[in-house]
Amino acid sequence: MANIRVEYFAILREHVGQSGENLETNSRTVADLFDELDRRYRFPKMAHMKVAINDEFAEWDSVLANGDSVVFIPPVAGG
Repeated sequence: MANIRVEYFAILREHVGQSGENLETNSRTVADLFDELDRRYRFPKMAHMKVAINDEFAEWDSVLANGDSVVFIPPVAGG
């Protein structure tokens, strides 16, 4: 079990209703954590979402460690 800080940006923040949360998880990878949170919050479907661990961009198969800070970054639309 790991204690993780999750931050939500843009549409995810609006959808979840908060900018972040601390949670305990058994998720092994960032992808597993996203799936766990998606089951809880039913995130809107988006392509090309990025993820960062401890302020550095990471791959979805990156292994999580106790105390990590994870940020899910959805694509940004603009004009």
